[in-house]
Amino acid sequence: TFSPQEISAMVLTKMKEISEAKIGKTVKKAVVTVPAYFNDSQRLATKDAGTIAGLEVLRIINEPTAAAIAYGLDEKTKEERNVLIFDLGGGTFDVSLLTIQGKVFSVKATAGDTHLGGEDFDNTLLEHFKAEFKRKHKLDISDDPRALRRLRSACERAKRTLSSVTQTTVEVDSLYQGTDFSANITRARFEEINATAFKSTIDPVDKVLKDSKIPAAKVDDIVLVGGSTRIPKIQALVSEYFGGRQLNKSINPDEAVAYGAAVQAAVLTGQTSDKTADLLLLDVAPLSLGVAMQGDIFGVVLPRNTPIPSNKSRVFTTVEDNQTTVMFPVYEGERTQCKDNRLLGEFELSGIPPMPRGQAELVCTFEVDANGLLKVSAQDRASGRKAHITIQNSVGRLSAEEIQAMIKDAEQFKNADKDYSARHEAKSDLEAYLHTCEQTISSPELSAKI
Repeated sequence: TFSPQEISAMVLTKMKEISEAKIGKTVKKAVVTVPAYFNDSQRLATKDAGTIAGLEVLRIINEPTAAAIAYGLDEKTKEERNVLIFDLGGGTFDVSLLTIQGKVFSVKATAGDTHLGGEDFDNTLLEHFKAEFKRKHKLDISDDPRALRRLRSACERAKRTLSSVTQTTVEVDSLYQGTDFSANITRARFEEINATAFKSTIDPVDKVLKDSKIPAAKVDDIVLVGGSTRIPKIQALVSEYFGGRQLNKSINPDEAVAYGAAVQAAVLTGQTSDKTADLLLLDVAPLSLGVAMQGDIFGVVLPRNTPIPSNKSRVFTTVEDNQTTVMFPVYEGERTQCKDNRLLGEFELSGIPPMPRGQAELVCTFEVDANGLLKVSAQDRASGRKAHITIQNSVGRLSAEEIQAMIKDAEQFKNADKDYSARHEAKSDLEAYLHTCEQTISSPELSAKI
C-alpha cells in the first residue's frame, strides 16, 4: 500500500517528467495548488509529496487563487473589481470572492466542499444505470468491480456528451455475465437525478458573499473554473443566482489553475514580465486563531478571513499575584468558549518575574506563512523570556465540513456566546474590584489607621 503523499508524489513525478520532456531542461522547483480548504497538515503533506518527487515546493497556493491570477493578468484595471471564482472540478468544489486592483489580488472569503465534484455526478448516473440494468435483466452488478468500472467510464462519457447535446446513449458490450447494456438518457433526466447536488453548489456562493459583506450586485465578474462547470445546468444556476448575468468562460476551465500556478512560479523565481511585474497575492485564514483566556474565553489573535501571510500580536496578562508561568492553549474556531472550538496545541511560558496580577505584559504572536502553516510565540516584555509552538501535525485538524459546521454553529449560537461573554466580563470586573479592595484593606497605611 502507498500513503497519500506517495500517490501525490507519483503524479508530481509524472508531471515533472512531462515538463522536462517539453522544455528540454531539468525541473527542480514547483508551485503546487491545493483546494482552498486544505488545512495545515494537508498542506504539509502536499509539500512532502513534492519533496518525495524531487521538487523544491516554492509555494502552496489555493486553486481558486491560482485561477484568479490566470484571469486577472488579461483583465487588469486600475479600479477595484470584485471577482467570484466558481471552481467545480472532479472531486472538490471551491468558491472564492476576490478583489483585484491593478496587480494586487486579495482573497476576501472562501467556502466550498472537498467532497463534491464531477465524480459525484458520475456516481449518481452509475446508480441510475445499475438500477436500470437490474430492472431490465434481473442482474445485479454491485459486487463485480470490473463491471462497475466499465459502467462508470460509460457514465462519465455520457456526462461529458450531455454538456453539448440533449440526449445520448450509454452502451457497454458484455457488461455482466455476457449481457450487453444499452440505455438512453436525456440532459433533462441527468439534471433531475443530480438536482440536489447541483443546487448545493449555490450554498457556498451565499456564504462567501455574506462573509465578504459584498452583495451579489457588486460582483463585477463571475469566473467558471474546473471541468464540471461545462455542465449547462451548473452554468444556468450560477447565472440565475446573479440575476441572469453573463458568466466569464474565457479561460479554459481545465487549464486555468495550472496557468495561474505557472505565473506565480515565474514571479517567485524572478522571471517576471510586464504582465507579472509587482503581482501581489493575498490569501485568507479560513478560521479565527487564538488562545484560551481565563474562564475558557477564546481570545482571538488572528480573525477569520485575515489575509495571509500574516503576523498578528495581542497582549495578555497574568490572572494571579506572583504568577511565574502561563499556559497558552492554541485554538481555531468561531465560538466564544474554547470548549466549542478546536485545540491545535499548547505551550508554556515560564520565568515571568513575580508581580501583582494584571501587571505582566505577555505578547502573544501568531505567524501564518504563505503556505498557511502556523507558528505561535509568547514573550514577557519585562524579562524577555520567550516560548513558541509550530502547528505541523495532523492531530485534530479540520475537514471542510467541520469548518463549515463550526462557522454555522457560531452563527446559530451568536446570542448565547454574547451573553456568556457579557457574564464573564461582569464577573472579571467584580473580581478585579474585590482584588483592589483586598489590596487597599491590607495596605500598611490603612492597617495603621484601623
